[in-house]
Amino acid sequence: MKAVIAIDSLKGSLSSMEAGQAIAEGIHRADPQAEVVIRPLADGGEGTVDALVCGMNGKMHEVQVTGPLGTPVNCGYGIIEDTKTAVIEMSGAAGITLVPEEKRNPLHTTTYGVGEVIKDAIAKGCRRFIIGIGGSATNDGGVGMLQALGFGFLDKEGNQVPFGAKGLERLEKITDTYVIPELAECEFRVACDVTNVLCGETGCSAVYGPQKGATPSMIMQMDKWLAYYASLAREKYPKAAPKQAGTGAAGGMGFAFLTFTNAVLESGIKIILEETRLEQYMENADIVVTGEGRLDGQTAMGKAPVGVARLAGKHQIPVIAFAGSVTKEATECNKNGIDAFFPILRSIVTLDEAMKPENAKANLSDTAEQVFRLINIRTKKGEDER
Repeated sequence: MKAVIAIDSLKGSLSSMEAGQAIAEGIHRADPQAEVVIRPLADGGEGTVDALVCGMNGKMHEVQVTGPLGTPVNCGYGIIEDTKTAVIEMSGAAGITLVPEEKRNPLHTTTYGVGEVIKDAIAKGCRRFIIGIGGSATNDGGVGMLQALGFGFLDKEGNQVPFGAKGLERLEKITDTYVIPELAECEFRVACDVTNVLCGETGCSAVYGPQKGATPSMIMQMDKWLAYYASLAREKYPKAAPKQAGTGAAGGMGFAFLTFTNAVLESGIKIILEETRLEQYMENADIVVTGEGRLDGQTAMGKAPVGVARLAGKHQIPVIAFAGSVTKEATECNKNGIDAFFPILRSIVTLDEAMKPENAKANLSDTAEQVFRLINIRTKKGEDER
């Protein structure tokens, strides 16, 4: 039997690869001869760097950059040497978790550090980028990132505008004279699963501004400034399309990538499945195993496990899933390619106990063992009947 495992991380407990290894241990207890392939899985958000670096023989790098508040932070990112691909989570340099709640204010938070991470990866030879842009603390339209890469966002005196959304109020001119030349050689696959446009009622300021600390008056101001920034960009960069779905992602970072770089916005799970070549590893598989920390109705709406299931479905391969917990709505997963799912909790415990890595690993292994013992019984019975 060949089993392919592609399970998302159990956040707070196990990484994608650790969860996969725990399942593999259980499978081998049930069937020591089983061929088990473990592949990394993520959705473009938290855990993407760890999953791809660990699962694709990459290497972690760390660089000190400008954090969202303008103070230094250390940001880790991955490089896949074979393809010279950098894997970056925007949240490592400009994430909301880097900003204490009392200091959250998108007028001041910047994406400058994201550009510094990209610049560091370019200096190390990378020309392909996978970038997750979830969890940002910013609403600067990606201007900070672009400034770090050499673009000029200038006020009427010809000086760079200050960090944060407030800098857009003073924006008069955009220049690209000093952009690092290697940027033209770079390709960006941007993991973006939101469809918000840049401005308006469904724009980044109105929808995501409040959670980043914006008041109603700030939202109105930022929306106006972003609209002017977009019109200014459009005069010089024909790709500028502020009404395109996804341009409002991460406080306008989607707009910055699409307008000023060679980038595409794509579903996070689509990027990960393609980059890890999961379909290729499914060849001749008898079963595919997936899952995540919690299976619920949201899982069925296109999250990572369902992405795996749909890929397996193209080849008529059965799919099972394991999860730390499941909800009543998780039955929707059965309608979206997951043939059966199993919660791994084996006794009544507290949440803290359940999430301890050693407990999560044991629960995954033990549950997988019993499920695969049942699969073996069915397989042997079928062989005997033939």
